[in-house]
Amino acid sequence: MAGLGGLLEPLRYEFMLRGMAAAVLVGVVCAVIGSYVVLRSMAFMGDALAHAILPGVAVAYLVRGDLLVGALVAAVLVALGIGAISQRGLIKEDTAIGIFFAAALALGVFLMSTARTFAVDLTHILFGDVLGVGMADLLLMAGLGVGVLAAIALLYRPFLLISFDTVLATTLRWPVGLLRAAMLVLLALTIVVSLQTVGVGLVAAMLVTPAATAQLLTRRLPAMMLTAALIGAFSGLAGLYLSYYLNVASGAAIVLVATLLFALAYLFAPRRGVLWRRAIRT
Repeated sequence: MAGLGGLLEPLRYEFMLRGMAAAVLVGVVCAVIGSYVVLRSMAFMGDALAHAILPGVAVAYLVRGDLLVGALVAAVLVALGIGAISQRGLIKEDTAIGIFFAAALALGVFLMSTARTFAVDLTHILFGDVLGVGMADLLLMAGLGVGVLAAIALLYRPFLLISFDTVLATTLRWPVGLLRAAMLVLLALTIVVSLQTVGVGLVAAMLVTPAATAQLLTRRLPAMMLTAALIGAFSGLAGLYLSYYLNVASGAAIVLVATLLFALAYLFAPRRGVLWRRAIRT
């Protein structure tokens, strides 16, 4: 009964219920689009876009606007900029990412340095404040999250093809550049959804870790997305419980739970785990 009471106690508080809903939403959305991030080796892109929202957040703060709206505008603009520059073929995509990443981060820090009262808010931006999610924030996150999932479902086959065989997609005369831009925009939207839950500094981990864990456990993309979503949702809930009882940062706790699950899968995953394969050899 004590164990059951421990599980039910946080549910008495509305801020915990909103935080749990936000954590599950972020875990699912990040994991689903994170499957494409892992398959396409776009981890650096996710990290770059996460830091690229800082100028938008800074501008929104300085003009007393909505931080999520500022982050959304900045993330989409940077995503489209990276896609437009790399598509021309003059420079590689990773180079474009590096340029925009550094420029956006520098601009964000520059703008933040002009406001002396930014320190506390900056901590929440970098590491999340899931327990501070209000109902309006949750509704905005839910709307963006559902929109991202709906777009992924609609564009599942095109995204699958450009992830595994860009040459075939080009041969079939599919708009590869437009599809890449769409994926970047969806990735940017996902990062904005995750902003208040795990923060800029940790969102890349939620994009990559659950999907990488699922990749060790499954072989097909639909199963990988479903498994990653379950792992992301569990990590969100378990991390939130840890933060509640241990009085630690919620975003960090969520990421550490996801990392622990990855470590277990890396060691014990059937047919792929290190210890599993070693046991078969012996």
